[in-house]
Order: sequence, then structure tokens, then C-alpha cells
Amino acid sequence: MKNILVAVDLESGDQILLDQASKLASKFDSKIWIIHVAAPDPDFVGFDAGPVYIRKTLADDLRQEHKTLQKYAEDLNSNNISAESLLVQGPTVQTIFEEVEKLGTDMLILGSHKHNFLKRVFGDDVSRQIISKSKVPMLIIPLADQ
Repeated sequence: MKNILVAVDLESGDQILLDQASKLASKFDSKIWIIHVAAPDPDFVGFDAGPVYIRKTLADDLRQEHKTLQKYAEDLNSNNISAESLLVQGPTVQTIFEEVEKLGTDMLILGSHKHNFLKRVFGDDVSRQIISKSKVPMLIIPLADQ
């Protein structure tokens, strides 16, 4: 197992995912790729982003997300685990699978939140979509809801 892709949502459960990835990477001398899929650029999906201050806010958010991802990778690297971070904009499920293919991912790790009944019935459950479409082995880690 050479490449492990960990999909994070930049919330409190990320450390649990990274800890599990770190254990696997240590055992198999694997590289960890940490990915966060940010919302697509509003212009890309055909919406006007609005005033300049909104564009600035979006850019600031992306910069902060990038810093967080870099910190995750730095922490792993400081513990002798080879890691890199990726901040990619796009539709979540499709983007993750594109990166799985590009990186030659051997295992995909993601968390699954326990949502209430209405969220499960009407919500867009990314984990469920990924599980049903994945062609690589996966480790799904249950995470407490925020």
C-alpha cells in the first residue's frame, strides 16, 4: 500500500482520520495524501460571485483552509510520515475520485457522520455516494456529529 488518500472536512473529526491513516502509513511505509474539496468557484458553476467583498471572503476562506491542510501535513511529516495536502475545488464525490485515480490511491479513508433521520432521507450524504462508487478499498471511520 503506497498511497493513502484521507478526505477531510476541516472539522473536529479530522484528527481521528489522520491518526488512523498515520497508523497504516507507519505499518506499510505509505504516503498520506490529505484532501479537502472546497466548493467550486461560483463563476465555474455559472453563478455570479457578487461584490468584491464576497470574492475576498471566499479567497480568505480558501487561504485559511489551505493553511490548515498544510499544518496537517507538517504534523505528519514531523512524525516521519510522508504526507502532502491538497485543496481542490469542485463537486466533492467526483473530485475525490479524480484524485484517487491521479494519485494511484491504494486506500481511501473518510469519516461518516451520524445524521438525523431527515438528513439521511433528504440530504446529500457524500460518504454514502463514495461508498457505493469506490473502486479502491476504503476505511470508513464513524465520527460524532458536531
